[in-house]
Order: sequence, then C-alpha cells, then structure tokens
Amino acid sequence: MASVRVESEVTRIMMGVNESSIKGYPHASISSKSAFEWTLNKIIRSNTSGFKLFFLHVQVPDEDGFDEVDSIYASPEDFRNANRKDKINGSHLLEYFVNRCHDIGVACEAWVKKGDPKEVICHEVKRVKPDLLVVGNRGLGPFQRVFVGTVSEFCVKHCECPVVTIKRSAEETPRDPVDD
Repeated sequence: MASVRVESEVTRIMMGVNESSIKGYPHASISSKSAFEWTLNKIIRSNTSGFKLFFLHVQVPDEDGFDEVDSIYASPEDFRNANRKDKINGSHLLEYFVNRCHDIGVACEAWVKKGDPKEVICHEVKRVKPDLLVVGNRGLGPFQRVFVGTVSEFCVKHCECPVVTIKRSAEETPRDPVDD
C-alpha cells in the first residue's frame, strides 16, 4: 500500500541566499550556490518529494537611503524606479534557485525582504519555522569579521532552529575573501 506524504511530514529547509559582490545581480554568490548544491547533494539527494526549500534573499538598504539615486534632489519617480529595480534584481537572483528546484522536482518558495540580513533571517526563521536553516559562509578572517560581521555566526547563535553553515571550497575562494 502506497503512503501519501502530507505537508507536515515534509522536511522544511530555509536557505539565506545573496548576490555576488563580484558580479552583482542577478548572479548568486559563490557561498549561496555552494550551500544550495550541498543541500541538494547531501540532504535531499533523490528524495525530492520529502523536502520543501524556502529561499530568502535580504537586500541591504543603502545607509543614506538613496539606493542607486545619485542626488538628494531626486524626484519621487526616481525613488519608485529604484524600488522597482531592487524588486526585479531580487527576483532575478531567486530565479536561479527556483528554476533548479523546479527542474529536479523539489517544492520551493522564495521571497525578498529588506533590512539587516542577520536580523531579517532570524525573524523569518521565527515566522516560517523551518526544520533547518542552511547558509553559506565566506570564510572571513578574524580582522574582517570585526568590520564586515558574519551572518552565519549570528544565525547559529540566534535562530530558533538548527543551522548548517557551508564553507566554500578552496578553489572557489577569491583572492579577497570579502568578495563572493
């Protein structure tokens, strides 16, 4: 007798993904792609119906509030266009992950939020209640961690679910570890 898998039996994995600092939008970062591939190869494997992936991309607002607007004398239309561009960029970034899931038959959802990635990811974990959070790790040194901060370390300490951090491989590491 075949059993039917109900939604509550599906393992729910949230993934925090970001854009490449080298290539920018719509390219996913090395760390995000590595974490995604690791999840597919080591957790999901061939059990595509047993999992649902949740992709969260957090856009960091420009600290001066003028995302890609060159002048403080910008028109309201300039701000609307900048916000529209942010949404489009975030959607294109998530498209990579959603298309891959669709191609292999893994259920998924994806969305974009704005804010501090550390805080937003922890808030979304609390809201969505995944079984596991998977995030990439850029491998910053101690000096860089002080100034750049690490999302993965914050999530390990503050998220209300198990967190797996995936380090990128040595051959994927750019000369400057801040680049990703």
